[in-house]
Amino acid sequence: MQTGLKAFFVHFFVVVFFVITALAYFNPVLQGKVIEQSDIIQYTGMAKEQNDFRKRSGEEPYWTNSAYGGMPTFQLGAYYPHDYVKKLDRLIRFLPRPADYLFLYFIGFYILLCCLKIDYRLAIVGALAFGFSTYLIIIFGAGHNAKAHAIGYLPMVLGGIVLVFRKKYLWGFVLTAVAMALEIVANHYQMTYYFMLLVLILGVAYLVDAIRKKKLKHYFISVGILLAAVFLGIAANATSLMATKEYADWSTRGKSEITINYDGSPKENTDGLSKEYITLWSYGIAESMNLFVPRLFGGGSLEDLGENSKVYDFLIDKGITRSQSLDFTKNLQLYWGEQPGTSGPAYIGAIIFFLFILALILVKGRAKWWLLGGTIMSLVLSWGKNFSVLTNFMIDYFPLYDKFRAVSSIQVILELCVPILAILGLSVLFNEYVSKDKKDQSAKNLVFYRSRYWGLIIIG
Repeated sequence: MQTGLKAFFVHFFVVVFFVITALAYFNPVLQGKVIEQSDIIQYTGMAKEQNDFRKRSGEEPYWTNSAYGGMPTFQLGAYYPHDYVKKLDRLIRFLPRPADYLFLYFIGFYILLCCLKIDYRLAIVGALAFGFSTYLIIIFGAGHNAKAHAIGYLPMVLGGIVLVFRKKYLWGFVLTAVAMALEIVANHYQMTYYFMLLVLILGVAYLVDAIRKKKLKHYFISVGILLAAVFLGIAANATSLMATKEYADWSTRGKSEITINYDGSPKENTDGLSKEYITLWSYGIAESMNLFVPRLFGGGSLEDLGENSKVYDFLIDKGITRSQSLDFTKNLQLYWGEQPGTSGPAYIGAIIFFLFILALILVKGRAKWWLLGGTIMSLVLSWGKNFSVLTNFMIDYFPLYDKFRAVSSIQVILELCVPILAILGLSVLFNEYVSKDKKDQSAKNLVFYRSRYWGLIIIG
């Protein structure tokens, strides 16, 4: 890692690069255009009454009649006094939406890789690989802004945890506390919950390593520091958390007074969501190949193929008029997987997946095991009802697991772990070149090794 003034300028220009990249990718925002998001359109309608009241009276309403039969505004953008974490969040996300979330993906993952002592050039590559992961982009189309918001801060929290275990206690504490506060203010507790499952796996991996190396004192000091940091992050959001808890008890996630189903049969679960509802969006086992083979199970549920498509050409050849052909190709069902619907495959990239597999060979130590463990956990839990033995166990016995639906979204953990391990593998590979060079290995052999590995990467 770079140090001193040089490090400052390196990181500064990296941030500038991420800003430019995010704006270039979503360049219509520079023309004042706004992405059409179905969920946000609905939210705008539900939140109109509270926004109008706020502008008219200067006071904050905590109830609205514009949503359902009336409900608290706790999940509709309610403002809370002295919410300084929210102000910091807005300062970080200074770009127009959705470029702000893409920038957050980049900078969060870059910070994490720097905490892992990865060279800044490889950290840039990793940040781009993470930020442009297909699922993290397609959720913008549906308007899952809170989900994108929460995902963006997950790498920062992980970076703080890594720093603490690296004995950078002060900076690790600060980063974990601040990032955790920002993660909670993003207000998508499902993503935070899934991330905590990854942290449990990380904790077990570090504990086993501490036992083997007889460093239990350092391990428990680190855990204590992290618990204090997490507590501080939670405390900074105490107002919104307590309000959400009060609301959740009266929502579908709370205890129900209804004890029978519509057909008269006894209701199996009256506390939390039903298993059927939780697992409605379950990723198909074979569909998991979409992660590295794009469109293996088609594309999105509804896609506009337009006139630059084989379908359009076929219709024209059959004598169908241009307008009718365009109407037909506008909303085509291209997905044939097991989920009720999707905006597109959760593709992480064939090259990134190949580097991940390569890293399983090259990377040694605890990092490989908790990243591999997190990847496997994320994948099998995303199968939901298609792997009911594990899913039912989690719903029945694991605290709070039955409070969240669409289990396929746990794949965000996989989409975090895979590029981390892939970049760690590249780092080991390049450090190997350096060490061999220091041993005065001939330039001819060095070129051979580089050609061999780059050849494998290109083939991948």
